[in-house]
Amino acid sequence: MLDGKKVRLREYRREDLEKARNMVNNVLKYTMPGIPYPLRVEDEIKWYEGFNAFSDNYSFAIELKESNEYIGGCGVNKVDWKNSVCELGIFLGMSYWNKGYGTEAMELLVDFVFKEMNINKIKLHVYSFNQRAIRSYEKLGFKKEGVLREELFRDGKYWDVIVMGLLRREWK
Repeated sequence: MLDGKKVRLREYRREDLEKARNMVNNVLKYTMPGIPYPLRVEDEIKWYEGFNAFSDNYSFAIELKESNEYIGGCGVNKVDWKNSVCELGIFLGMSYWNKGYGTEAMELLVDFVFKEMNINKIKLHVYSFNQRAIRSYEKLGFKKEGVLREELFRDGKYWDVIVMGLLRREWK
């Protein structure tokens, strides 16, 4: 477990799955690049049962420390060990937005990546309409590295995908 002031990152549990599926389905437009199609119960179970302690993907449940309530998830999605680069992702249930939980969870995750995985660079992709997330990433030190112009189609409009990165030497 990784403990912050307000949140904790821990392993996923089977009892998290239904709440996780509902949360993900509500925030698909912010997290998935393809056509946002709702996850089924079977999809969530298959994802959970695919966890492997020896893989290069690390998924954490995010919970509130004071109540142990599951509020979202984050993780390391892709690792390039040769070049010491990885990609991160996060989602929170909408009722937990704008409370600092996501920023703190990402701070714990970034610390884990640099200290425990010995990675040199972290990158992520964020949609240009998601200004809340961009501000959070910038607060943690991420820099805009590039823009994939009109890469995403959502709500009848084309949006840019912003590539952001953070180097170990820039962290804290």
